Amino acid sequence: MNILILGSGGREHSLAWAVMQNPKCDKLIVAPGNAGIAQIADCASFDIEDGGEVVNFVATNAIDFVIVGPEAPLASGVADRLREAGVLVFGPSKAAARLEASKSFTKEICDAANAPTAGYGHFTDAKAAKAHIRKEGAPIVVKADGLAAGKGVIVAMDEQTALDAVDDMFGGAFGGAGAEVVIEEFMEGEEASFFILCDGKTALPVGTAQDHKRVGEGDTGPNTGGMGAYSPAPVLTDEVAQKALDEIVQPTIDEMAKRGTPYQGVLYVGLMIKDGQPRLVEYNVRFGDPECQVLMMRLGGQAFDLMHAAAEERLYETQVNWADDHAITVVMAANGYPGAYEKGSVIKGLDAVSGDSKNMVFHAGTTAKNGEITATGGRVLNVTARGESLQEARDRAYAMIDQIDWPEGFYRSDIGWRAL
Repeated sequence: MNILILGSGGREHSLAWAVMQNPKCDKLIVAPGNAGIAQIADCASFDIEDGGEVVNFVATNAIDFVIVGPEAPLASGVADRLREAGVLVFGPSKAAARLEASKSFTKEICDAANAPTAGYGHFTDAKAAKAHIRKEGAPIVVKADGLAAGKGVIVAMDEQTALDAVDDMFGGAFGGAGAEVVIEEFMEGEEASFFILCDGKTALPVGTAQDHKRVGEGDTGPNTGGMGAYSPAPVLTDEVAQKALDEIVQPTIDEMAKRGTPYQGVLYVGLMIKDGQPRLVEYNVRFGDPECQVLMMRLGGQAFDLMHAAAEERLYETQVNWADDHAITVVMAANGYPGAYEKGSVIKGLDAVSGDSKNMVFHAGTTAKNGEITATGGRVLNVTARGESLQEARDRAYAMIDQIDWPEGFYRSDIGWRAL
């Protein structure tokens, strides 16, 4: 089969790596890709958020199957355009992608499905939002309603921080994403991610993970897109996972189908778990980044078969074959991230790092220039390893980092500390 993956980050590099393990893959193209992806697949350049351009590329290149990596093309309806053109695609429709594109829509679905989640208020003006904060007090969570590249969530431990967050959001700090605001109850517990493949009816769990959002050691400092992750998540026991499936995931899928917007693709279920009871933090409509990297490391080539079955609405006949293993990924980021950082620094030593089924460096923000790999993003590399234990995987990952020569970058040395 000829396969197209849309996206350019570490998530897409890991998806490409997993797809390439599957013998059904004859040709793989990734758009736009990055320097690491270019080492294993062809890369193409066009606007991946323009459904017409995507459909034209698919027709010209005889693509059989499209996997949409990031949320932006889904929110702009690329999967709809592909389906209208008769192209098999893995990813939800624009209407179903509102589960990530609109926090208030997700809350509405949770209310209808009776799914346990945080209490909330939805606001379209700052005055009412601030009145709600003063009434409820802190800690409290302020969220931009729309897509804000993972950055539109402020966990305010004091009232003034929450009030400032409201001003920032309505003041345009997150663009159009902050035109409406959702303010939520602060939930205590341990956070974990549950990944479910859906074909409109059937829900198939494909793994659990925990990530480290904060930039500093010991989960301190400002939030980032993620500084590392590991799988499986110990807090998501079989019993807790089944509860989440029965009380949150399946009722959501049933409600979406009832509304005529069946959900097909991967559903990233962010959970807060306390005393064995899961509550929904948020839905994302794509694989997490960097959680995807550890999931793909563990799933390997079967990931393609599972995504293909979801697109063909036959998940009922599939199952996941798990090895009793662990995976971890450590993000190497540019100095200054998540604030201002410089681009263009050269990364050396990557040739010395072995790439196989247990050790991989997935590129997130890189480009090839004059025969050298240079950094072009905030999160630049995802150093990823598998092992029979989390400790073994962790040791492998940090041993790989020791071989990489990039003084303009940094990483956390404690990824996996909660589980270990």
